[in-house]
Amino acid sequence: MAQQVLTPERREAYWQRTSTLMWTILALWFLFSFVIPLLAVPLNSIVIMGFPLGFYMAAQGSLIAFVVLCFWNASAQNKIDQEFGVSEED
Repeated sequence: MAQQVLTPERREAYWQRTSTLMWTILALWFLFSFVIPLLAVPLNSIVIMGFPLGFYMAAQGSLIAFVVLCFWNASAQNKIDQEFGVSEED
């Protein structure tokens, strides 16, 4: 499938959707990078299998969230690209 040339209106709609996705991912990244680790100390009062919950949420949970965010971002951007006819796939 050949890439389409976007009209100014469609280009603006495409950028709006891409921008919304970008800001959503950035907000979630901030949450998992800064907010959750700040809550690690209060969560340490909860112990699961001998380890404090804050450890899992700050160390392990954030890493898992980052991987999920990467895959979600790629998938969502591909859907936006296909919707607007600018996908790189044939």
